[in-house]
Amino acid sequence: MLVRDWMTVNVIALGVNSSVLDAAEILHEKNIRQFPVIDSRGELVGIVSDRDIRDAMPSKFIPGDAVVERGGGLYTLTAGDIMTLDPISVHSNAAMTEVAEILVKHKVGGLPVVDGGQLVGIITQADVLRFLCASAGSARGGAQFGIRLNGDDNLLADLLCDLRKQGVLFTSVFTAVDPGRVGARNAYVSIADMGDKCVEDVVEIIQKKYVILFYVAEGVTVDLV
Repeated sequence: MLVRDWMTVNVIALGVNSSVLDAAEILHEKNIRQFPVIDSRGELVGIVSDRDIRDAMPSKFIPGDAVVERGGGLYTLTAGDIMTLDPISVHSNAAMTEVAEILVKHKVGGLPVVDGGQLVGIITQADVLRFLCASAGSARGGAQFGIRLNGDDNLLADLLCDLRKQGVLFTSVFTAVDPGRVGARNAYVSIADMGDKCVEDVVEIIQKKYVILFYVAEGVTVDLV
């Protein structure tokens, strides 16, 4: 659940004096969306996004654009000229949920990871999505259930115990605020193995004591409330 387990290491970084043209070439070859910029001591000083690089490129629709003249303009433009100073960064021991909140709040595609002033990696939107898929157990397949907790803190523990007693094994459990009911929470359970039972059997078992909002099986969502 920590950044260090999901970040990209051996990240491609730019020096302050790196050419924007070189960065554009790497961007095209490696399909990278942002470059951390470091100084001679390896400390983070800025970040350059793919948009920054595209904005620096001359327009093909403007004849005789001065920046394309060899020996000047674009040929002397550096990462330090177009970078965003003092970018938001995170520590490698930060929680992935914290990263997700920062990405959403600030509408950025990735965050440099800095430990002790040194750049050690980068964590991106794609890394957060990989984390989410792994945490939710979606890569393993299986059914998923949304269950209303009705504000009872003990209900989730009871639910999981009841599932285990029935031989139903789960891969992950999330709880979240019910967007339609103030003060209420829901549980979202991903099932790894239903034993000799089918989805309908599990639904029947759960419904005896709990409110199932929906379930997903083989890509099909069935609403029950």
